Amino acid sequence: MALAWGNPPLGPTAHVDTFARDNLPPFDLWPKLLLDRPEFQYPEYLNAAVELTDRNVERGFGDRIALIGNGRRRTYKELTDWTNRLAHALVENYGVKPGNRVLIRSGNNPALVAAWLAATKVGAVVVNTMPMLRAGELKKIVDKAEISLALCDSRIADELIACAKDSKFLKQVVSFDGTSNHDAELDRVALDKPVTFEAVKTGRDDVALLGFTSGTTGEPKATMHFHRDLLMIADGYAKEVLKVTPDDVFVGSPPLAFTFGLGGLAIFPLRFGATATLLENASPPNMMQIIDTYKATICFTAPTAYRAMLAAFDKGTADLSSLRIAVSAGETLPAPVFEEWTKKTKKPILDGIGSTEMLHIFITNRIGDSVAGATGRPVGGYEAKIVDDNMKDLPQGEVGRLAVRGPIGCRYLADKRQTGYVKEGWNLTGDTFMQDKDGRFHFVARADDMIVSAGYNIAGPEVEAALLTHEHVAECAVIGAPDGERGQIVEAFIVLKAGVVGDELCRKTLQDHVKATIAPYKYPRAVNFVEALPKTESGKIQRFRLRHQ
Repeated sequence: MALAWGNPPLGPTAHVDTFARDNLPPFDLWPKLLLDRPEFQYPEYLNAAVELTDRNVERGFGDRIALIGNGRRRTYKELTDWTNRLAHALVENYGVKPGNRVLIRSGNNPALVAAWLAATKVGAVVVNTMPMLRAGELKKIVDKAEISLALCDSRIADELIACAKDSKFLKQVVSFDGTSNHDAELDRVALDKPVTFEAVKTGRDDVALLGFTSGTTGEPKATMHFHRDLLMIADGYAKEVLKVTPDDVFVGSPPLAFTFGLGGLAIFPLRFGATATLLENASPPNMMQIIDTYKATICFTAPTAYRAMLAAFDKGTADLSSLRIAVSAGETLPAPVFEEWTKKTKKPILDGIGSTEMLHIFITNRIGDSVAGATGRPVGGYEAKIVDDNMKDLPQGEVGRLAVRGPIGCRYLADKRQTGYVKEGWNLTGDTFMQDKDGRFHFVARADDMIVSAGYNIAGPEVEAALLTHEHVAECAVIGAPDGERGQIVEAFIVLKAGVVGDELCRKTLQDHVKATIAPYKYPRAVNFVEALPKTESGKIQRFRLRHQ
């Protein structure tokens, strides 16, 4: 079989459960991968979790602090021992085999990182999930990835247990203690296990992570990432742009279930022997306290949080003197926020764009090369261009679709939407951009119906579906509305059933209903009651007319 775009053949695999490799898209639907750079050369056999733990102990970092969270500091030796005990438990007590999918559900805490690393060491394919997802949302993920084992923070197990009752795949939900007191089933089982573990000899091209993204329809897509991919984002962006050293201390708000958070708050620090500070409640005040207390040097969050941090800075309640870099992603960084941050804090703030499909940031500003309102230039090893709908290159200054390629690219798990994201060897991110005469890329807007609010991707049709399950709602349409604080908010236009009064009580009732049906952050912050929705003659709702109102 001829391989598309010159992609190399897949290397050896350790997976006895071949589900992941069997469900990779055909090679001719892959994007072109740019793998020639020296920093992206890895041995045929590679286990990313070993590189992030045991290897740091071998490098002499055993006594350095790896993780801070829930009142404890853990060294690299402690983290390595912990993950090795958990790995023994997963194999010996729960029968995990290389290639099995393991779902993990938790807030940002050291126990989540330990569970993820342990599952990766035993050759499992990990699926990290948002703690706010409801049973119905979890079931879609479980069923698509055919997951039989889930590890869950004992404090938030209810929704996952409910999911298991309704899924033909999920057989075991095993709790761990996210508070670091080690007083849950998985912790007790692992307590007496050996602190050494011979990790599964996974191939560099074995799938290690399934990153789920909802897409514009609300039906989840699973992006497939290899062991080498997890290291590439560190050996590329983190090394080149952030210049991470063992003395760095990371802090941030993105959930580890997002690949943005997993990279910025776990992979990047652990790859270089640095420290990750994890916050279950990563509000701006909490982050500022952590920056001050632990002298954090690198911060990852969205523009919304930086606005709040600036307000606290003006009040003199924020000491940001230890920071050397602030990284902004999840939504575009408005020029006024960039300018205010750099003027008041005297610290660089780097805007960047990444995607779950590409794993992490691929276009970014750099220290000494940042311009307000610009996203920046491609990370080393990546190429980007602006194209029209026919993939024809557009000249500088014209707005079009952003096309990207590099060492990592989109590979959906058994999903026909692969052909929408990958065209002629390029990844089409769903964003419209323009490139200026100096070669910098500038974000213009989302090209699809995804709503990006405070860094969260929200599919409008999913919110509509939740609203329509309420007895008051006859019809509805959801759009993304501009918002000065969050970038966008979810705005709903609702036609009520006869006899229902559209007052404040009704508005709150419907908002609460959405929060209880799907993840709470997806609820409509603006609710408009209307007599009718604009439609075409065929009955299709004209959302563009709602946006123009």
